[in-house]
Amino acid sequence: MIRIGIDLGGTNIAVGAVDDGHAIVSRVSVPTLARRPAAEVVGDMGDAVEAALAKAGLSIGDCRSIGIGSPGTCNSAAGVVERAYNLGWDHVPVCRMLEERFHVPCRLSNDANCAALAEQVAGAAVGHDNVVLITLGTGVGGGIIIGGKIYDGMRGAGAELGHTLLVLDGEPCTCGRRGCWEAYSSATALIRQARQAAAEHPESLLAGAEEITGKTVFDAADRGDETANAVVDRFCDYLGAGVTNIVNALAPEVILIGGGISRQGERLLAPVRRYVEKNCFGGKDGAIPIIAAARLGNDAGIIGAAAL
Repeated sequence: MIRIGIDLGGTNIAVGAVDDGHAIVSRVSVPTLARRPAAEVVGDMGDAVEAALAKAGLSIGDCRSIGIGSPGTCNSAAGVVERAYNLGWDHVPVCRMLEERFHVPCRLSNDANCAALAEQVAGAAVGHDNVVLITLGTGVGGGIIIGGKIYDGMRGAGAELGHTLLVLDGEPCTCGRRGCWEAYSSATALIRQARQAAAEHPESLLAGAEEITGKTVFDAADRGDETANAVVDRFCDYLGAGVTNIVNALAPEVILIGGGISRQGERLLAPVRRYVEKNCFGGKDGAIPIIAAARLGNDAGIIGAAAL
């Protein structure tokens, strides 16, 4: 028997058939074409499920369950996407809709939680029951695993780590507030900080770059550019401050960092570890977790959804 994992995104819907060893045996991706009626999107999800099964030479009779990782706020118990702004969804009973079509159990969680679960069952946190995943991209996403289970919190809002307050009256955030961790530690924030530094230091390699990306900043720092190094150091401090708050609040065994920036490896992780050791409660003698890069990349959404 296999499980189906659905990674529902604002741009694409990725569907995979996953075996009991958490390996993806077939996958299909279709465009989401968001901002249309939810029933049409769910219909395409169902078609992609059938296509993924057929690609593996299977039918729905070979499927134990269907799991969905969705953006936004999810009521996992009810199987309802309460709000997903990038989809234009409001109170969509996606599990009921798929169960009526396929007659197999359907489960739902937030996409970042699914990614965290994937890392716990098949990735960089195997063997650990208390895990936090932080994803650095346009924003800062978070997934929390406690006792081997996803922590949803009240109304499915239990892992909005990017919107924890880092700086009082600080930089504006996309949520409408100021000073959120996301406004300092996302890839978007790093690019903003680098552009500001480039404008102030025309001698920097950053000022001469055709396009500034997260990789551009780290590459310039690796080439010895003082301005880029200052930007990276400050970024790592902000990231470390947020991670320290997680350590003090939850004391997880493992904190994983995902997203494109995590490919910088130890150049990113080592300063974060040093910051946490220096600033967490108890210092080096405190509850210092393993801090590492997430391992599963784009497969995490499918694997985690299937594992729900």
